[in-house]
Amino acid sequence: MLDCWLSLLKQYRLIAVIRASSQEIGEKMAYIASQGGIKLIEVTWNSYQPERLVYHLRQILPDCYVGVGTILTMAQLKNAIEAQAQFAFSPHFDQDLLTFAHYHHIPFNPGTLSPTEIINAFDGGARAVKVFPVKALGGVDYIKSLQGPMNQFPLIPTGGVTMAETIAFLDAGAIAVGLSGDLFPTDLVRAGKWEEMGDRIYQLMQKINRLPQ
Repeated sequence: MLDCWLSLLKQYRLIAVIRASSQEIGEKMAYIASQGGIKLIEVTWNSYQPERLVYHLRQILPDCYVGVGTILTMAQLKNAIEAQAQFAFSPHFDQDLLTFAHYHHIPFNPGTLSPTEIINAFDGGARAVKVFPVKALGGVDYIKSLQGPMNQFPLIPTGGVTMAETIAFLDAGAIAVGLSGDLFPTDLVRAGKWEEMGDRIYQLMQKINRLPQ
């Protein structure tokens, strides 16, 4: 998985970030995302029983790649690997977490924000980094501003990204984008409007699939 991670990001471009209050909700989010064409699914570690959800999604969504996010500690990372997570994200850069994950052939994507943090993460062995929270530093314009001196670094903007901005982030040079709240709006989840969410996801993925690789 580690060796093909960049290829998967370039191919699929969008990561569905699931933060679920129950396993049932988490399963529905993941299923709707997969039906809409998303193949990279991230379960945040502050979801309800994330180990159980990750393991279950690995069984019922064999065509998807299921990973974890919001990994803060070594214990969480070890539990995620035991649950068969295929990739991991964290909101910060921790060399020990990155080294441990890569030793187990799990792509680990540390959270970074400044140019110094980005370069330090790649110097530490990261294959791609999460730029978080990207909205706080200008969103699409911030990713554009990094391209001149740092266009060789695969960046994944997350944190306040909307569906409407996704294409702009990819056009600005991001290798992929992480979407959470706007992918699964709270009001639609509460109302059980899964078909509406699925339609929105499908339409976005159609636009993404038309982009040049």
